[in-house]
Amino acid sequence: MADKIRWCLRQKRGMELVKLSENLSRAYLVKAENALASMRANADNPEWEISSSYYAMYFSLYAILMRLGVKCEIHSCTLEFMQVYLSKHFTADEIRLLEDSCSARIEAQYYCETGLDDKTREEMTDAALDFHLKCKTILAEITEKETQDIREDLQKRIKNIH
Repeated sequence: MADKIRWCLRQKRGMELVKLSENLSRAYLVKAENALASMRANADNPEWEISSSYYAMYFSLYAILMRLGVKCEIHSCTLEFMQVYLSKHFTADEIRLLEDSCSARIEAQYYCETGLDDKTREEMTDAALDFHLKCKTILAEITEKETQDIREDLQKRIKNIH
């Protein structure tokens, strides 16, 4: 899609600016840690291990969005936000990992006998903790200027929609 951010901003729950929230950011980090624990507890159940590892990474990323005051309820919009606005913090491989993990989670949760390979599952579970720790580092390093720049750009995009 040419401008997926624009599309996300037009969706009812796609993407919107909200109040910056350190409390919600911390709460999503706790959710990520709970998902990491679930991932470890479900090591013998690939379906739930995949789901838990994805949500550990997703909630870690979402903690950054809450810190920036950006709400996305469509996962593909959250991933697009990561690619457009946080690419200086995440490598192309990390962005691809989260996109592939999202697809793997959908396959594992909604379809039977999809034949999801063990390599993808292992890549996800091996990377989940590191991804979580990286998001915590980004939260500590993100500047007020960067926050302001992201919010101003989104505000301009919102104005151009209406």
